[in-house]
Amino acid sequence: MAERVLVTGGTGFIGRHLVAALRAAGQRVACLVRPTSQVADLQAMGVELLQGDLTRPETLPPAVAGKTTVYHLAGLLEAFRAQDFYRVNVGGTAALVEACAQQPNPPVVVLVSSIAAAGPSREGRFRREEDPPAPVSHYGRSKLAAERAANSFARQVPITVVRPPIVFGEYDRDVLRIFRAVQRGWHLVPGLRPRRYSLIHAADLVGGLMLAAQHGERMNGEPRDHARGRGVYFLAGREHPTYAELGRLMAAALGRRGLRVVRVPMAAAWVVAMAAEVLARLRGEPEILNLDKMREAAAGSWICCSEKAERQLGFRPPADLAARLRQTATWYQRQGWL
Repeated sequence: MAERVLVTGGTGFIGRHLVAALRAAGQRVACLVRPTSQVADLQAMGVELLQGDLTRPETLPPAVAGKTTVYHLAGLLEAFRAQDFYRVNVGGTAALVEACAQQPNPPVVVLVSSIAAAGPSREGRFRREEDPPAPVSHYGRSKLAAERAANSFARQVPITVVRPPIVFGEYDRDVLRIFRAVQRGWHLVPGLRPRRYSLIHAADLVGGLMLAAQHGERMNGEPRDHARGRGVYFLAGREHPTYAELGRLMAAALGRRGLRVVRVPMAAAWVVAMAAEVLARLRGEPEILNLDKMREAAAGSWICCSEKAERQLGFRPPADLAARLRQTATWYQRQGWL
């Protein structure tokens, strides 16, 4: 019998990949959407649309009723005020999981968090689930608080947390900006010291999310065990390039030679981020380049290890980073985005 699944954040970049994969697996998928959401792509995939809002808890019980699995992807990535991150990412997560706890047969919840909740890697070490979390940004602290809010319901609801690093792939517009700069022959690298980054293609992440729903370790409600990584997984590819190396890989994916890599002193990068935030505030629309993201950029490397997911879930990305970047670049070009 087909699973009955709810996806929050289904209109987003990762959400589209997840919904497509769930439908291909024969699962009955519903998506929580707001009245203003752009839902044409979801409608084309035959998805049930349920109107609701994470900040309106009364709309959530009908959405989770009768579901066997809830994938919680929705959240706030950029905001001018720290309290907005907490209102949506923490309050919304708590309301959703509480609604699941009220069901006669609570569904499995897969909470998509972020490596930002764990914090940067130290001294070139891979971040592992058992490492004490140490977020450095408002966004990261809100994602960790969302995990803790979910854990408070873990004795009633089976919950697994996934912390992805940088996610890229078709439909993504953030990594697209880097591709566009590389296409013009430039790659700006913040900081004079090499920093390494873990990445994962959206399709590989989605495969891991589905494995986590089926076989994942669950949180147990104990704050100490959550801090040690109980019910938490990192999902990442096997390569962990420096930012300069990533630019060269993107250039190769585009078939471009002669990329100019320019290292920008961190002080100058802070000035650029400040200027970008001022302009965003004048427009009234938050941007991904902002002071909160600079706190993450200045903190060091962001690399994580997927050994736990490999061991417990059988998670193994089927393609390497270069192949996934070529796939993404080709899609961008076919869509006219590059």
